[in-house]
Amino acid sequence: MSITMYQASVPVFLRALSSLRGVLQKGEAFAVEKGFAPEVLVQTRLIADMLPLSRQVQIACDMAKNGSFRLAGQEPPKFEDDETDFAQLYSRIDRTIAVIRDLPADQIDGSEARPIHLQMRSGALDFEGLYYLLDFVLPNLYFHCTTTYAILREAGVPIGKMDFMGAQR
Repeated sequence: MSITMYQASVPVFLRALSSLRGVLQKGEAFAVEKGFAPEVLVQTRLIADMLPLSRQVQIACDMAKNGSFRLAGQEPPKFEDDETDFAQLYSRIDRTIAVIRDLPADQIDGSEARPIHLQMRSGALDFEGLYYLLDFVLPNLYFHCTTTYAILREAGVPIGKMDFMGAQR
């Protein structure tokens, strides 16, 4: 059995984002239950020099969105990074899911060798599609989803591995 680039990307992204939304919902409910402003969690960091939860969610969304569009050979839509509460973070995830879901599989399939050029602050990165997906997008997506989970867990939110993993097939 072989796997297509679409199967290795979009469904994986959608599941990760859905799980991310679920852990955020548990985080918000925890804050309400404990009687503190949920926005406190949105700005929480694991350590002073790390990005806050809001930025972790934004980057996770951007990894999925930008990864999908670049694999499809399209310019990714730009989302402003201005979310300050849980409702806005849910909206960011929902918008990301919607634009990814609309990409036709046939635009992503066959992108294994598609050249992808990224201009980063630290310099240029050049990939072929397969290695962009496996070596850049997926590790970054999971890093930022995991960091979001860790921020919430460290704050006391009662979440576990299955919350991070999401619904099983």
